[in-house]
Amino acid sequence: MTETAPPLLPAPTAPPEPATSGRLLARAAFLTAVLTLAGALLGLLRDQAFAHVFGADTDTDAFLVAWTVPEVAATLLIEDGLAFVLVPAFSLALVARGRRPGPDPVRALVAATLPRLMLALAAGAAVLIAAAPAVVAVLAPGLPATDLAVDCTRLTATCVFSFGLTGYCSAALRGHGRFLAPASIYVAYNVGIIGLLLLLGRAWGVRAAAAGVALGGVLMVLVQLPALWRSWRQREAAVALPEPRASAHRAPRALRLALVAPVVVFALSRQTQVLIERFLAAPLPAGAISHLNYAQKVAQMPMVLSLMLCTVTFPVIARALAAGDTERARRRVESDLIVAGTIVLLGASVVVACAPEIIQVLFQRGAFTLHDTDATADVMRVYALGLLGQTLVGVLARSYFSEARPLWYPACAMLAGLAATAVAGALAVPVWGAPGIAAANALGITLTALALLWGSGRRRTALSVRWVGGQLARLVAAGLVATGACRWGASLAPSPLSALIIGSLIAAVAFTVTAGLLRVREFCLLFRPVTRKLWHAR
Repeated sequence: MTETAPPLLPAPTAPPEPATSGRLLARAAFLTAVLTLAGALLGLLRDQAFAHVFGADTDTDAFLVAWTVPEVAATLLIEDGLAFVLVPAFSLALVARGRRPGPDPVRALVAATLPRLMLALAAGAAVLIAAAPAVVAVLAPGLPATDLAVDCTRLTATCVFSFGLTGYCSAALRGHGRFLAPASIYVAYNVGIIGLLLLLGRAWGVRAAAAGVALGGVLMVLVQLPALWRSWRQREAAVALPEPRASAHRAPRALRLALVAPVVVFALSRQTQVLIERFLAAPLPAGAISHLNYAQKVAQMPMVLSLMLCTVTFPVIARALAAGDTERARRRVESDLIVAGTIVLLGASVVVACAPEIIQVLFQRGAFTLHDTDATADVMRVYALGLLGQTLVGVLARSYFSEARPLWYPACAMLAGLAATAVAGALAVPVWGAPGIAAANALGITLTALALLWGSGRRRTALSVRWVGGQLARLVAAGLVATGACRWGASLAPSPLSALIIGSLIAAVAFTVTAGLLRVREFCLLFRPVTRKLWHAR
């Protein structure tokens, strides 16, 4: 019996906000895609420059321990934690603004949250700078270049403050339907790192990259300030607002501790996977942490591209739920799952099939040797097995937290996956080394994704879990076919670059044809004219 998609019913309540109507939503998604891709490419250029100048040795391992700070800060303050709280909060405030007169709820939200957040961020950065030696000892016990790692950690600790402000600005702008400036933050960030790396890398060593992180964090804030200022001026020109009452300065309901706590636990648990990897890899031979880092950065490119649509649709879902339009939110989440799954599985097929060629083209020059290429490619293929899980967690987490109410289930699912990662990693490292760490990561995040998908059918939006699971299973089958076709095509090429190009093209064709034949909703539309013609010819 053929599974069918849930019926697409019209939204039962208010229509979409003007800022998120179909045409503007498509335009925002396109601009976000372009800038996200530009930031990702600059990230690759940053990693290429780092590998060319420093290779993979004890110094790079020391820097990558310090790199844990911006990785955790980005997840907690920009990508997941703060965004999961503030985007729904701004959505609720915007809906309330249109429903009742009086003090502006958006202005009250900013007044109640921004000053306290800045104080907390400044204190957190200061504590981290002072405690840098203890942080390094906990993250990587036995690391040879401890002093260098401490110096780099103190430089990167400044991003706790800058990333927090970046995340606040991004959430405010996205909540208002403005996506261009938030999408450009990683362009500015990587420009700062690359600039200092090239200017001071020879003189300062890996400390130049750490200083670049500090500079990049400042640039992330500055690139958003003009858009924030224009939004504020337009609002002031449009409406003469009365002064907020004293009660308006109280923290809004959406930002109470009961809501913030599960979001923080979820975000920290997700990023703790990286900490577990660094901890397990510290006793391995020199360069192991670097190989894991390069492999993860490249393997996650398809995931980054797959989640860029969700960055735009997250405020749409939050505002729909704030207005009580659960049907519109459900349809949006189901569509996001299929589109994101398509992108990440097609990308994963190329990563698995052409891993050595990708690493050779991107990194094998300067101090990065053939041994480093082989080691990184082996790890990257294993990492790719968890890309679908990573993507599903990203999409589903946004749908959970868009409801702006306390939800501990995502955090519990993430903690369970983290425990699986830690146990599997501890068992796998003595046998398989760095690839065992990557396998444990894939296992843990996949279990988390399955738990979140199962729970999504019992929520307010009530996703059709059976239908979504069937569509994703068909996409996985299409990805397996594309992987084999990509490897076959790459084997015919004379050089790594041509192998990558030919393999990618063949993978795209094989994936599209297979997904269409398996009747994946977005792909079977491509074959509908042919199917109809054959039907009438009978």
